[in-house]
Amino acid sequence: MNEPTRPGLGCVGAPRLLTGLDRAPRLDREAHLAAHGPLPRYHPDELVDLAADIDLRGRGGAGFPFARKLRAVNQSARGRDGSTAVVVNGSEGEPSCLKDKALLLHAPHLVLDGALLAAAAVGAEDVVVAVTRPDVERSVRDAVAERGPGGRQVRVALLPERFVTGEGTSMINGLNGGPTLPSGQRVRTSERGLGGMPTLLSNTETYAQFGVAARLGAAGYRSVGLPAEPGTVLLTVAGSTVVEVPTGTSLAYVLELCGTRPGQGVLVGGYHGRWLDPGSAFGAEVSRQSLASFGAVLGAGAVLPLPEDTCPAGEVARVTRWMAKESAGQCGPCVRGLPALADVLEEAVGGGGRAALDAVEARMRGVLRRGACSHPDGTSAFVASALTAFPDEFHDHALGSGCGRRVLGALPLPRDESPERLVVDWTLCKGHGLCVDILPDVVRLDADGYPAQASMPVPGRLRPKALRAVRRCPALALRIQE
Repeated sequence: MNEPTRPGLGCVGAPRLLTGLDRAPRLDREAHLAAHGPLPRYHPDELVDLAADIDLRGRGGAGFPFARKLRAVNQSARGRDGSTAVVVNGSEGEPSCLKDKALLLHAPHLVLDGALLAAAAVGAEDVVVAVTRPDVERSVRDAVAERGPGGRQVRVALLPERFVTGEGTSMINGLNGGPTLPSGQRVRTSERGLGGMPTLLSNTETYAQFGVAARLGAAGYRSVGLPAEPGTVLLTVAGSTVVEVPTGTSLAYVLELCGTRPGQGVLVGGYHGRWLDPGSAFGAEVSRQSLASFGAVLGAGAVLPLPEDTCPAGEVARVTRWMAKESAGQCGPCVRGLPALADVLEEAVGGGGRAALDAVEARMRGVLRRGACSHPDGTSAFVASALTAFPDEFHDHALGSGCGRRVLGALPLPRDESPERLVVDWTLCKGHGLCVDILPDVVRLDADGYPAQASMPVPGRLRPKALRAVRRCPALALRIQE
């Protein structure tokens, strides 16, 4: 399921979205058509009806009905000159998510199929795929070139890799030549987006799902998953493995399949998401309705179990500090509120007493519903959920006793934020060699079967595997050092 140099791609029970990746690491045009077949022809109205019939929802976090977006763009276009555009949001600034990168790196033609179908549904001639990584940009450009000339033209745009790049107005501003920052205004891209045109803006996976549904038809698509939430979902588990599961799949089963367990709790929905306690994680299913019953949301499909051997309070404080740095810098709640929240949270975790915990609550209230975008609210909700999920941990830390565990960095952050190394304790190492089996891209063995180096850099994408190597070392001879 995992492979060392790029996101793992696995499929649980419904091998339809990523069909063919078991035979090739990237599906070029020929392999894509061999796996999926050609696209059927649809009338524009039929495409809108298809999206409605399968209740296709956006997979970037908000879960907005795709058919309503299509209709909104068409309605706006009728009141103007008829020009429209389609934008694929492939930014994925959430460090715990890899699913959109996986699609664009490994199955880019499926995304392009969906985007071109959507363009046909709204009469758009301009289709843009917005990405933030050079390797993803190359993959999509190659896919566009493989299709040759003719038909609607697709262009690829490289934007800054930041958390806020994926916000709708931020992405449109960047594509229009301005700063890639939220506008602070409630502007619907369906009314005014790319070049001022009514624009359909949706997430990478949404378009890929649309491309699948067009081939299967509504009945075929609905044959998998829940009746009320048909189809499949892509999940990024533990920041390293991408899996496809039918809606209604047990969350505990997904974790087991990926070689992990709920541990101390599971963060669902990424860093604007919510924590589930272990009992809830065992009872939850992968569906909007099931997660809502536990007070959680699927969001962008990030599932982050917290291992037993790391400090929950320290992990949350570390992510909160990073989130504060990812501010767009345009409003008080971001510029002052989030750094202040990170400050008081670190103070509480460091033994600041009951007053520090009270200050955390006050700082969270201070940013709510006051930001120019959803970033302050999402960050505050992340902290609030952690305080609810781990009350004893934060209480003990604030009062000075703490938990005695180190912060292992189980919640992934970009590698340049926390350069780390895998360190070997030679007084303990017995040369079992399990570390090289788990981390072949990091660990090399010498002629005697021992690690060839005492300290090895760990790329950010391999951090979850490095943590696994630390936990599974029989001699307890490994540690991660910042």
